[in-house]
Amino acid sequence: MHSVGTPLMWGVFAVVVLGALAIDLFVFHRHSRQVRVREAAAWVMVWIALAAAFALWIRFESGGQAALEFATGYLVEYALSVDNIFVFIVIFRFFGTPPEHRHRVLFWGIVGAVVLRGLFVVAGLGLIALFHWMLYVFGALLVWTGIKLLRESEMEMHPEQNPVVLFLRRHLRMTATVDDERFLTRIDGKLFATPLLAVLLVIDVVDVIFAIDSIPAIFGVTRDPFVVFTSNIFAVLGLRAIYFLLHDLMDRFAYLHYGLGLVLTFIGAKMLVAEWVEVPVQWSLGVVAALLVGAVVASWLFGPKDGGVGKAARDERREGG
Repeated sequence: MHSVGTPLMWGVFAVVVLGALAIDLFVFHRHSRQVRVREAAAWVMVWIALAAAFALWIRFESGGQAALEFATGYLVEYALSVDNIFVFIVIFRFFGTPPEHRHRVLFWGIVGAVVLRGLFVVAGLGLIALFHWMLYVFGALLVWTGIKLLRESEMEMHPEQNPVVLFLRRHLRMTATVDDERFLTRIDGKLFATPLLAVLLVIDVVDVIFAIDSIPAIFGVTRDPFVVFTSNIFAVLGLRAIYFLLHDLMDRFAYLHYGLGLVLTFIGAKMLVAEWVEVPVQWSLGVVAALLVGAVVASWLFGPKDGGVGKAARDERREGG
């Protein structure tokens, strides 16, 4: 499959991502500590700025169409990734993960997500190349998921029912409490998993589940391997900072999932009619942006809803978590 990504562009992407991750982990977060809102906001701006600079570079190297596709794909994936934050709040609360260890868990969780999403992208593009009708399957999946989101009143998550949690409890020796920031520890010469390992694995499994929706969504924007992969990864990499920034504000986005549902439905419908109706990428970007901005504005104008993850976050603050 032809791609706008040259070896040089792939190399620059790898250097930017690996360099930013290394600076994040080994310079700013060498020791476990709680990430404050101001620091999280700075990192959000860093990742958005990197993505914007990368989009400009794509425009310079491959033209405006590829840059627009990257921007649209990034916006779609970034918005859909915000849904993960609701789940992260519940997972951390369920496992009682100390705030100072959450950055480390999310860091390695995101690294795992990068690898798994790369495999998803390759598999998805391969299926579409071999079986064109898979495009309609992905489109129908997105429409179904979008309608499901529109019908739900709030996000629900039950970590105790997660198959990873059930498997770990049955088959692994696990400590009852964390051991500093270790995922594995030794007690009397025997190797034990810590609750941080369980949290890490659950987060990666949850990301795989979310990727079943989000990866097909970007296929509705572009099927260029380079644009699909880079826009997806840039969006995922910014997820940690968004979590720490919005953790205390998630109950203020009561109607965001309706906007996400409309975005998925729009992109799914676009995929289903692509054979007969071509929707310009500029229109797609405008529609997606309008739906998301509308959902955020509606949430702030009509106020928060009590309960759900918003209540969980407030309870956690009162308990000193």
